[in-house]
Amino acid sequence: MPVNSFDNYPMSWKPDKKALKRPFYESIAALLEQDIINGFLAPGTKLPPQRELADFLDLNFTTITRAYKACEVKGLIYAVTGKGTFVAPNAARSITISRDKITNCIDFGLVASFEQSNWIVAEEIQKIVSKNYLEKLLNYNDPTGIPHQKTVGLNWMKSFGIQADQDHISIVSGAQNALTITLTALFEPGNRIATDLYTYSIFIELAKMLHIQLVPIPGDQFGMLPDELEKQCTQLNIHGIFLMPSCCNPTTVMMADFRKQELAMVIRKHRLILIEDDIHAFLTAGIIADYQQPMFNLLPEQSVYICGTSKSICSGLRVAYMVYGDTFRKKILQAIFSINVKTSSLDAEVITELILSGKAHDIVSWKQQFAQSANDIYWRYFPEKELNGHPLSFYRWLSIPEHNNALQLEVDVKKHGIRVFHSDRFLSGPTTSNKYMRIALSSTNSSKIRVSYGKVSILFGQFYFIIYKSHDFLF
Repeated sequence: MPVNSFDNYPMSWKPDKKALKRPFYESIAALLEQDIINGFLAPGTKLPPQRELADFLDLNFTTITRAYKACEVKGLIYAVTGKGTFVAPNAARSITISRDKITNCIDFGLVASFEQSNWIVAEEIQKIVSKNYLEKLLNYNDPTGIPHQKTVGLNWMKSFGIQADQDHISIVSGAQNALTITLTALFEPGNRIATDLYTYSIFIELAKMLHIQLVPIPGDQFGMLPDELEKQCTQLNIHGIFLMPSCCNPTTVMMADFRKQELAMVIRKHRLILIEDDIHAFLTAGIIADYQQPMFNLLPEQSVYICGTSKSICSGLRVAYMVYGDTFRKKILQAIFSINVKTSSLDAEVITELILSGKAHDIVSWKQQFAQSANDIYWRYFPEKELNGHPLSFYRWLSIPEHNNALQLEVDVKKHGIRVFHSDRFLSGPTTSNKYMRIALSSTNSSKIRVSYGKVSILFGQFYFIIYKSHDFLF
């Protein structure tokens, strides 16, 4: 307990002693959460060392440890070994990417799916509606997918390098649903999952909702650094790892095959559960010469492989395939039955028929052309390419001068008729001096993309010019 008074001692956070009630750790955690949410503690603020705060409050050290732990589980704070405890970058606000329709604004925020090919999907739906087996698609049967739908899904994923059987695949309601099922089935509150420093914002939000802690791991142009993952696994009890090897959202980094091999060694050594989100496989496998295989093939019994069709075929049908090892099968099935009941067999049948007819491949070909044209225009206005970014990505990672107030930047740019999202939305750990904007290339309505039978005429290059010129007075 303190001998000298701490009343005038400089500390980044001094909770009101008079507001403390038993149990003290819960009271301290509640006060800390309140000050973070109300904005009194800014993202990145370093909190007082636990022993120092214990002395200030005249409480036991373990009481502060329990309070910090409670806030860490909620995603409000994070600890860096040897450096201290900090307020999480997005603790006070939701970073979910809005899918609301915006007017009078060019939308470079939402990564849509080049929806010009949806007329093909609509035609297929009309054909299925007229089939005599339609009623069989409208019941509770086959909650993990009708057998022939699973077979077609497995054939679809063969081109991505996936080999599995019907007992180890499930059809679910989109990639986000697959992530929710995986986290619910295989992880518990307080568990830790390693991620890229910049990662999928929805995954960050899901982890926050389920009280799962994310451990940010730095990377380079080839992907996550295995030595850094090894170091964190040695220092912390990490349970899983989340990766998007084909094209990381938001950085567009494609993981090199040698890096997959290096990371697989660490994952195997520490018995981590690998969640591999491969929604961009259709842009990579068979197209990028260096692509070898998904990480699932290296760690089949430690992995959950997720292949969504929202980007490759149709975003509105919300169909994804989950492939998993026998170790996880029982828990995943239980989570599917509890969360989904089942995914729409009608939606899955539309995807199935599109694949069987070959029209899904036509759609993919179209979208690859759209993506190539959109990227060509982007590089015309921003010629400095990021290292090893995916050449056909539906979005780009634009480096910008430092702008500490991410929310204000988004507001300022929107005043000029443009919606974009700042890199802080995608931070799984501490903020960095490097700042970026994720620029979506595929929001067809606002981008004013015109399509005429495969010939793409893209008219939105001028809006990139607006962003580029805006640097002078926005940053």
